[in-house]
Amino acid sequence: MPITQKGTLNWLMVRERIADDIYVFTSRQYAQVTAGAIITKEGVVLIDTLYYPEETLAIREFLEERLGYPVKYVINTHYHADHSQGTYLFPHAQVISHRLCRELLDTVGRQGLEDAKTQLPDLADVEIVLPDLVYEDGVMNLYVGGKTISLYHFPGHSLDLTAVYVTNDHILFASDNAMPVPTFFDGSHAALVNSLQAMLKLEPDTVVRGHGEVILRGEVQAVIEDDLAYLAAVKTAVSQILERGKSPDALDKIDIEACGKSRIPLNGLVVDLHRANLARLYDELSQRVSAPQ
Repeated sequence: MPITQKGTLNWLMVRERIADDIYVFTSRQYAQVTAGAIITKEGVVLIDTLYYPEETLAIREFLEERLGYPVKYVINTHYHADHSQGTYLFPHAQVISHRLCRELLDTVGRQGLEDAKTQLPDLADVEIVLPDLVYEDGVMNLYVGGKTISLYHFPGHSLDLTAVYVTNDHILFASDNAMPVPTFFDGSHAALVNSLQAMLKLEPDTVVRGHGEVILRGEVQAVIEDDLAYLAAVKTAVSQILERGKSPDALDKIDIEACGKSRIPLNGLVVDLHRANLARLYDELSQRVSAPQ
């Protein structure tokens, strides 16, 4: 159950202790985005930050001042601002990501931040921090304070995405590959299917989503299989539209409920995510059809 407290942390986010030394922070301000903290005797491994500086500052205060553990590592699971934008608030931590994440932060991320600053004064002091330790495809293992933390390149939601598996506790931080509705409009439908299947093979007891509620013990397999069923349903629906020679306008008739997902989570934002998925998949499948054989 979430642990609530008086003060800044409580009204900015929900703090949930999912193991003796592992916390999840879920934003109340921005699409229920999550960050995680693994507490070890050598320091904290922070998995992602949150969008607004005040949120990440509240996390830092809780970890470093209230608990007394400095943040030693920050893992950027992917370059999207709601997961990486607070990294600059940990100047003494080593930042880790996949190589593609570093490249995207240095290009798309910089431009996105400049655009956001014109709209949100709260972001005036935010800076892009490039990871100083990167890995390529496969798995990178991090050994900290008795914990074995495995970083997997699991593209899908985005092509640079890293999932973080705390092997000692069988807890998987799946980032945005796990959301109330699977999303791939900045990634690849096929890659997301492959990554979700790989997640199943890890057999985690608990999965921390990039947005929304934690998937608890006993629910993991059913939830991931439900996500795979949604991805199969949208592919079938979009394929039928293409086979009939219809324009992208026909995508509006593919209802999220007809594909097996509710429109309620994330305050209805999932409907927009669903539409973005359809548009992306239409483009993907159209390119396959038109590609020379």
